[in-house]
Amino acid sequence: MRRLVVWSLVLVVLGGLVGCAEAQQTLNAYSIWPESWAVPMFQEFTRATGIKVNFVRLSSGEALARVRAEKDNPRVDVLFGGPADTHVAGAEAGLFDPYKPPGTDRLSPRFKEARYRWIGIADDPLVFMFNAKFLAERNLAVPTSWQDLLNPAFRGQLQMADARTSGTAVTRIFSILEINARNEDRAFDYMKRLREQIQVYTKSGGGGTLPVGLGQAAGGIFFIVDALKTKQEGYDVAISFPKEGIGSAVEAIALIKGAKNPELGKRLIDWAASPAMQGLYAKSKINFVPAHPDVQTEPGLAAILKEAKIIPIDEAWAGENRKHIVDRWINEVLRP
Repeated sequence: MRRLVVWSLVLVVLGGLVGCAEAQQTLNAYSIWPESWAVPMFQEFTRATGIKVNFVRLSSGEALARVRAEKDNPRVDVLFGGPADTHVAGAEAGLFDPYKPPGTDRLSPRFKEARYRWIGIADDPLVFMFNAKFLAERNLAVPTSWQDLLNPAFRGQLQMADARTSGTAVTRIFSILEINARNEDRAFDYMKRLREQIQVYTKSGGGGTLPVGLGQAAGGIFFIVDALKTKQEGYDVAISFPKEGIGSAVEAIALIKGAKNPELGKRLIDWAASPAMQGLYAKSKINFVPAHPDVQTEPGLAAILKEAKIIPIDEAWAGENRKHIVDRWINEVLRP
C-alpha cells in the first residue's frame, strides 16, 4: 500500500511537471510589426495555445539582414509581419522552409507564395498624410497627386522612410515605379526631385508619423495602419490618396529554415493565417485589411478605401528586384 501511495505521488508530480513544460512551450520570432500590434496578437495566441512567443521588434530591412546573418544558426523560428517583398527576398535567399497552413486554399493567390515559403496575413495600402494645420496656415489643398508633393511649399518639410531599413520605403519606391509603367529612369528622375522635399528619411516606416502629427514636418507617405493610428490618437492630420494610384503591400509570415522549434512556429503560422487572429485587427484598432475572406474589413477602413486607386504590388517582381532597386535608390537618390 505504501509503495502504491509513493508511486501515485510520483506520477502526480511527474504529470504536473509535464503539464508545466507543455504550458511553458516557447517559440522565438522577429516581428516587423511594432510592439503595440505584435503584443496583443501574441498574447491572444498564448491564451489560445499555451505557447509563449519571445520576440524582438526590427524594421523589415534589419530583420532580413539578421535572418541572413544567422542562416547557419537560426536564432528565431518565425519572421512575423512586414511587407511581402521582404519575405520574397528571404525565400529566394533560401532562408525559409515551405509550410502550407490549413485553409490556405481559400486565400487569394496574392496572399500565398507558390511554394508556400510565406503566407499573407493582411493587406496594407500606402497613403499620403499631412498636418492639417500646416496646410491651412499656407492655404494649401490636401495633396491628391504625386506631383503635388513637389510643391515648393513642401521643400525640406516631408518625412519618409529609408529604403535601407524600411519595407514602407520599398513599397513607396515600387509604387512610383508602377505609376511610371516600371520605367526606372522616369521613376528615379521623380524620386531625385522628391529628394529636395525631404526633411529626413526615418529608420522605420512609421517613424515620421509623430513629427507630422505634431507639426514638426508637413507630411509624408505611410502605410494606412500608421496613418490611421496617428489620427485615432487625436492628431489633426489629413489622409489622402494620389489620383494616379498608390501601392499596397501584403503583410506576411514565414517559417525560418532550420528553426529550432519548427512545430511551434507552424502553430503560430496556422493561427496568424486564420480568422482567429485576423478577426482581432479591428478589435485591437490595427487598420489592416484582412487576408482571410471570412474576415470583413472594419467598416470605417473600408469606407476610406472605397474611392482610392490602390495598386497591388506584384510581390514576386518586387522581391526579385528589391536589391537592385534599393541599391539604385541609395546611390542615385540618397547619397548624391
